[in-house]
Amino acid sequence: MPILDINNKSVHVQELNETASETVVLVHGMFSNLSVYYFNIAPILATRFHVVLYDLKSHGMSEKTLTGYDLDSMTDDLFALINALKLTQVYLGGYSFGGLIALKMAIRFPSLIKKLAIIEAPDPSDEKARGIIDEYSREFLENYVENFTDTTKVKMGKRQMEKNHRMYEYLFHQTSIKDDMVLEKDFFEDGAINQLDQDVLLLYGLTSNCLDAGKNLNQKIKNSSMQIIDGDHNIPIQEPQIIGEALLDFLERK
Repeated sequence: MPILDINNKSVHVQELNETASETVVLVHGMFSNLSVYYFNIAPILATRFHVVLYDLKSHGMSEKTLTGYDLDSMTDDLFALINALKLTQVYLGGYSFGGLIALKMAIRFPSLIKKLAIIEAPDPSDEKARGIIDEYSREFLENYVENFTDTTKVKMGKRQMEKNHRMYEYLFHQTSIKDDMVLEKDFFEDGAINQLDQDVLLLYGLTSNCLDAGKNLNQKIKNSSMQIIDGDHNIPIQEPQIIGEALLDFLERK
């Protein structure tokens, strides 16, 4: 269980195919952890790339913290992680809130990012999307677990369920996460999004309530392409093979 000290906090990191010449960093969403990628999507990418996965603060096996969930702070952490691993340029992908982190990373540190893949990033100005945490709460986690079980055929035990619920309760009720998300409500209006030079792949679910956000980004980003996949906001769990192959094809494309 590799633990690195990043900005004075313990961060859980996993790496696959460390000898590959090029690196992909994948950022998970809220209320999950790096396992969203680890068992299905990451091994597909690891056939060609060095793959880096990490647990966001207060998620998975990373250290808990009360503040610092705004996009500047989250990208400061990712920048420090990339430096700690002595990486000079990476391909970057992010799911849900992790997609927003990835997008902000490309804006703030463009020379560091070769290509960008955004999976189901919500529009922070959309109150329904922004309130997805409040709207789904425990139901969100139960849906996540149900979809995970359907995909992997491995039923999550009661202890794991309770651990996930405790994580939710901590993040939602004790940290600054809700306030920090509201601060990002104008993020999609940041003119820097229109100035991105990287090739960008947008992956969204056909029935997702974030699909309009993806279409909006596709209009704003000049070098973007969009792929709509049968499913909802949980497409990395519902269709990991399709997601993994789409990412691999995009990253290998010259």
